[in-house]
Amino acid sequence: MGKGKSIAKRTGRWAALSQEQQFFAAYAGLMLTALFAGIAGEWYFLAGVPAVLLIGYLAIVDLKAVFTLLLFCIPISTELQLPSGLGLDLPTEPLMVGLMFVGFLFALQQGKTLDGGFLRHPITLLILLHLGWIAITAILSHQVVVSFKFLLSKIWYLATFFFLASRMLRSPADIRRFHWAVLLPLVLTIAIVTVRHGLRGFAFSEIHWVLSPFYRNHVAYAAIAVLFLPFVWFVRQWYPKGSAGRWAATLALPVLLVAIQLSYTRAAYVAAMAAVGAYYIIRLKLTRHVLITAVIGAAVGLGYVVQNNRYLDLAPNYETTVSHKDFNNLIQATYELEDISTMERLYRWVAGFNMTAAEPILGFGPGNFYFFYKSYTVTSFTTYVSDNPEKSGIHNYYLMLLVEQGIPGLLIFLALCFYALLRGEAIYHDAADRHDRHIAMMAALCIIIILVMQLINDLLETDKVGPFFFMSLAMLVVLDRKHSLRQGSAAGPLPREKP
Repeated sequence: MGKGKSIAKRTGRWAALSQEQQFFAAYAGLMLTALFAGIAGEWYFLAGVPAVLLIGYLAIVDLKAVFTLLLFCIPISTELQLPSGLGLDLPTEPLMVGLMFVGFLFALQQGKTLDGGFLRHPITLLILLHLGWIAITAILSHQVVVSFKFLLSKIWYLATFFFLASRMLRSPADIRRFHWAVLLPLVLTIAIVTVRHGLRGFAFSEIHWVLSPFYRNHVAYAAIAVLFLPFVWFVRQWYPKGSAGRWAATLALPVLLVAIQLSYTRAAYVAAMAAVGAYYIIRLKLTRHVLITAVIGAAVGLGYVVQNNRYLDLAPNYETTVSHKDFNNLIQATYELEDISTMERLYRWVAGFNMTAAEPILGFGPGNFYFFYKSYTVTSFTTYVSDNPEKSGIHNYYLMLLVEQGIPGLLIFLALCFYALLRGEAIYHDAADRHDRHIAMMAALCIIIILVMQLINDLLETDKVGPFFFMSLAMLVVLDRKHSLRQGSAAGPLPREKP
């Protein structure tokens, strides 16, 4: 009898609690249970169950909050090597996958009210064509399992950072939230890396060792710092002079510049200068001319080195092509063709062109360069690091597309990039609103910075670079749909919004 009264009393106390208090108490109980169960059974993954459930709940009630959390995690994410030899970026990739499914459910629920014009926009269609060709080459791949893993990763990147981002980044307020969500943790990681680097005398030879656990290498570190410069530069102008927001963004600029300088990354230096030039090119409406010139220049240069096998003249001296511990020596060795990283790139690029000649249409399959390239190399280009124990890629994204997805794969990607830049220029000049002009410019400059860095790297499939490329494309589509550009926009009229 006493036991029944005790249960009834406790039940009454529970019923007397507010809904928020009941939720907090239940969640606290779940968290303690999962923690103790994980420790007792040595199933430590159980400790993460409450966090997963909380994020899942937030995704249902406030999807934008979880998307912002994902943005916050990008600079501080770390790569976990799995027993299968693959890597997993934590916590970003699990969040991407979760948001992909939530976004899919959202699309099913809101299907009739979604903007069909967004799906019909040329940038969206080119992205879908890009993804479709990846799927075709994955099915016909030389190693289907590897290619399908690549395809799945591409799907959740696009689902989250292009399709879902198009709903999350629609206004200047959304862009400000995006800006601070990335900038604050980015500055934090830069501060940690800089302090560690300073304790080692800011030596070029030490930069790789001070980046853990946030960055795989100095190129990824430099890439996210340089690609985010346009966002900081323009968003700071949205705050009144003397305001805390403007001061914070202004102080962040030299922090990013210091990070770029001390990263000792040649591609980042070139990309930063290219962004300055691109700003004036867009303002002067010269994008089309520069793109045509770049294509002609690339074709002429490639034709020249291929004719009569002139590329063989670039073969390094095996004994003098070494790694350099001093950055000044590295710069000198680069133009003298005696830097090992530069010449190792040539070694792989030559193999890449030979692979393209073998499989020009379908390529070897997404993600497959490493598994096949060594049989296509030319021994005269061999360097001390050609055994490639870290299993790194070809270090040129465009050539990687040729090798893995064939000529159509490269042409589709270039069409996507060229069209996006041309539309970005048109949007910039058509938009009457200052915020919209800034968004168009920062998105276009971010894309240009990434494309320049891809000339000697292949970073687009990493969580430090890829998200910003696809989010920039999403911003341009949203703006294009918003303004329905006067000059016969392919996007069509903007649908009426319900009050």
